[in-house]
Amino acid sequence: MLFKQLILVATALTTLAVATPAVMRRTEPASSCSTGPVNCCNSSGTAKDGNIAKELALLGIVVPDINALIGVSCSPITVIGAGGASCSSQTLCCEDNKYNGIVALGCIPVDISL
Repeated sequence: MLFKQLILVATALTTLAVATPAVMRRTEPASSCSTGPVNCCNSSGTAKDGNIAKELALLGIVVPDINALIGVSCSPITVIGAGGASCSSQTLCCEDNKYNGIVALGCIPVDISL
């Protein structure tokens, strides 16, 4: 009897896992970045991520949406579309870049390829 219940629970969980859609981050074209220059960031994640949470705490930054994308160690890419723009890490368009590139808040991944 217990074995049947375990099989039933396992089947239900498997069905739920298959039916749950994966969270996908959208990628926007670089031309849609209206908040300033596109940034090349060494890494990105959310305020829930351990290292990012530590950096935010050290800087005294409170992020209202802990699921929002945050760029870390970012620098602006200034020549998009002229053949000179390149980024070997992550290209992000961020709303709040006032932390001297240490972190950038409210980011969306962008595509700088033509």
